[in-house]
Amino acid sequence: MSELGGSARGFVGDAADGAREASLMLRFGWLAVMGAVFFLTYGFANWLASRRASVPTFAFGWEHAIPFVPWTIVPYWSIDLLYALSFFFWVRRDDLLDHVKRLLTVQLVSVVCFIAWPLRFGFERPDAGGVAGALFTMLMGFDKPYNQAPSLHIGLLVVLWAVYAKHLRNPAARVVLHLWFTAIGVSVLTTWQHHAIDVPTGAAVGCLALFLFPLRDAGGRSPGLNGASTAESRVLARRYALAALAVACLALACVPGSVGWALVAGWGALGLGCVASIYWRGVPAAFQKDARGHFPPFMLLLFAPTIVGAFVNSRVWTFRRPQPVRIDAQVSIGRTPTSRGLRRYGFTGLVDLTAEMPRWMKDEASVAYVSAPQLDLVVPSYSQLQQAVAALEELHEAGHDLLICCALGYGRSVLCAAAWLAMRRDLRDARDAFAAVRAVQPCAVWSEGSVAVLQAWIDRRAARGAA
Repeated sequence: MSELGGSARGFVGDAADGAREASLMLRFGWLAVMGAVFFLTYGFANWLASRRASVPTFAFGWEHAIPFVPWTIVPYWSIDLLYALSFFFWVRRDDLLDHVKRLLTVQLVSVVCFIAWPLRFGFERPDAGGVAGALFTMLMGFDKPYNQAPSLHIGLLVVLWAVYAKHLRNPAARVVLHLWFTAIGVSVLTTWQHHAIDVPTGAAVGCLALFLFPLRDAGGRSPGLNGASTAESRVLARRYALAALAVACLALACVPGSVGWALVAGWGALGLGCVASIYWRGVPAAFQKDARGHFPPFMLLLFAPTIVGAFVNSRVWTFRRPQPVRIDAQVSIGRTPTSRGLRRYGFTGLVDLTAEMPRWMKDEASVAYVSAPQLDLVVPSYSQLQQAVAALEELHEAGHDLLICCALGYGRSVLCAAAWLAMRRDLRDARDAFAAVRAVQPCAVWSEGSVAVLQAWIDRRAARGAA
């Protein structure tokens, strides 16, 4: 644990200006509070379920083939120790409070579900002897066969897995970490504590907590904090929310006939709901796509349905015009590329404007990559446009043959290209810059808002030059 703690201090030791330190007493205090919350709320939900005349159970037929493995109670119990130790990673108070919020979100959402629709474990667990038997006896002292879906164990596991993976840097130690956390996840089934349906629902709650309160970077910045909601983004947020509601209703309708399809539909509804939240706040960084174009593993899991939908949509709309178009000798615009597309056209640089999809390239070393995420169908802010143009200019000056991409290559990339052409050709009118792009890309689209932000960018740049 010394290496883990040292890595934690090294990773978060450079506190942002003005950030307050989380004292040891504060960490112990929050651990005590969260311990009390855990036992009180979990015990209350158990008590309510036990007073019901009957509590239903649900299990897939194939679950009878899952073996009872007594020794897996050891990794099952180990999450309690990992839970307690997790409070002592944080140097900054904001990091500690975010961690508390994540754990509290998992706890409260799970307990509300336990109260609203309690389920019980339906199999008779065999007796276990030795140390394993003693651990099962201890567990049954406060745990009851109720409160199944979502699995609180799995929800907490997801959050703790992300936290420990963030702080542990040694490659060999990370392998051990992932193997042990995998064993904890499997143990909820092999100890006959949970049915299979509890696992994906618990994972969904954990992913939701990581989305609502994302892990901060080394400077204390949260990817979900900085944004600018607009009327345009709020309209799109409502549309995504309605879509999420419709898919959630579909999930409920599927429950009597096919629980498997209900889980798939519920997964899609959760992803759409999170996208709606991102648009409502106007925060492209809330997708948590990093500088290399990757999503954190649990965000990739959370957004998998919407990522697949966005990719398929990009291919459908560009089916007849898949090829990028050149706006300059070494600059092109186009749809988000795969590795095959980059190799085919020979690009050595990529400015990626998508926030909703990860980069699709496998050979990352062969291409100079910059992520400048913007929300689809939303006019970017001045700073977002400036970030994209600056990245484009830097790669161009380095001699790369580069592609500016968005989902289709018709919107966000058009605005970025128009700004760059205005800078290169000294164009003073935003509409002239857009017209220059449409001359080579007839499918280019823009709004009056795009014209306004580009004109403001041109005028500010001209003012700086005059000064």
